[in-house]
Amino acid sequence: MTGQRRIIARILDDAADHPDVVELHRRAAAVDERISLSTVYRTVKLLETKGIIERLDFRDGRSRYEQAAREHHDHLINLETGDVIEFHSDEIEALQTEIARKLGYRVVYHRLELYAVPLDKDEA
Repeated sequence: MTGQRRIIARILDDAADHPDVVELHRRAAAVDERISLSTVYRTVKLLETKGIIERLDFRDGRSRYEQAAREHHDHLINLETGDVIEFHSDEIEALQTEIARKLGYRVVYHRLELYAVPLDKDEA
C-alpha cells in the first residue's frame, strides 16, 4: 500500500459522511497535493474489490463510499439537500425477517434506502 493510498484509506476511515470520488480527491489533495483523481479512482476500486469499502448508489448520479466492516445500518436520503442519514431500527429488521420467513426465506443480506423530503411545518 503506497503512501497516497494510505491517505485515501485514512480519509475514508475518518469520513462521517458518504463521500464520492471527487470529494475524496478534494480531501486527499488537501493532505498531499500530488494525489491525482485517477489515483483516487484506482484506490477506491481496489478497496471495493478487497471488501474494505462499499459503494453506495443513492440515485444522484454519483457513487458514494463507506467502510464495509461497520455495524449494519440503513440510509435515509434527503432529496432536497443530498444529505444521507444513517439509522438502525429493530422494528424494521424484525419486520423484514418476518416477511421473508412467511415467504419461505431467510434474510442473509439487505440494504434499505429511504428517499425523502423534509416534512412541511404543518405536517410535523
